[in-house]
Amino acid sequence: MELLATFVLFALVVTAAAYLGSRFWVRPRAAIERVTRAAADAPLARHPSLIFREMIARLGSAVPQSPKDVTLMQRRLIRAGIRSPGALKLLRGSRVLLGLALPLLAAVVVVRTQASAGKQVLAIAAALLVGFTGPTLFVRMRAKRRQKQIRRGLPNALDLMVVCVESGLGLDQAIMQTAKELEQAHPEICEELALVNLELKAGKRRVEALRNLADRTAVDELKKLVAVLIQADRFGTGIAQSLRGHSDYMRVQARQTAEEKAAKLGVKLIFPIFFCILPSLFVVTVGPMVVKIMRDVLPMMRDM
Repeated sequence: MELLATFVLFALVVTAAAYLGSRFWVRPRAAIERVTRAAADAPLARHPSLIFREMIARLGSAVPQSPKDVTLMQRRLIRAGIRSPGALKLLRGSRVLLGLALPLLAAVVVVRTQASAGKQVLAIAAALLVGFTGPTLFVRMRAKRRQKQIRRGLPNALDLMVVCVESGLGLDQAIMQTAKELEQAHPEICEELALVNLELKAGKRRVEALRNLADRTAVDELKKLVAVLIQADRFGTGIAQSLRGHSDYMRVQARQTAEEKAAKLGVKLIFPIFFCILPSLFVVTVGPMVVKIMRDVLPMMRDM
């Protein structure tokens, strides 16, 4: 009886799953039309964050900028991984908004205190400086962090590219395969390689796509790799041999960098040892003796 009930329950579950799958997955047109019709009839509600972002973008578009500054900030945004069309307007608008809001907030806070006029002016000027340069510093920090992540993931990407090329793939296919395989481990370098692949598919020359990769990232190790690939493509050298040689060079360079950091470690530890470890060591070693002297020797000297 239990076996029969189990079989009937299994048959019902399978039948229900097959019906739902054929209704909503195999033939989803009716469901899609029903959902899109309902969405089209419903009024579109905008999130407050989108409205605020649009206001900042409009404020940024109203601020005049020189073409040289625009190009420089676009490069910084691209190196930080921000490639949305309105990113530059948002950056300029946030600089203006923070440059006005923070000084006003600082003025309200400072006026309630009993500080002197010079300190009040200094606090308002500091708030103005922080508000105007804060977004730019944030973009720079994000760009440096992204460059560090690209530099960290480059050796693994290079090793996988060497394996792909030595197994018979071309350079374009090796770049595409590397971007797919390391997407979870190193998304930053994979994103840049995927952009190179898209540029190649769009019809750009390989040399131009590789140079764009070096310009976008501004990472010295990646610039060296791009130079090696361009020279190998120009002079007809084997790609696999060039990549293998550059991979060995990067390993040696990484080992030398690690040895240099290890050699600097002793000098860098002087100040933490002097200011953090030695005081506690003195307290542990000399402290009990000082307590004993104050408890035993000083009363004896007074009695004498």
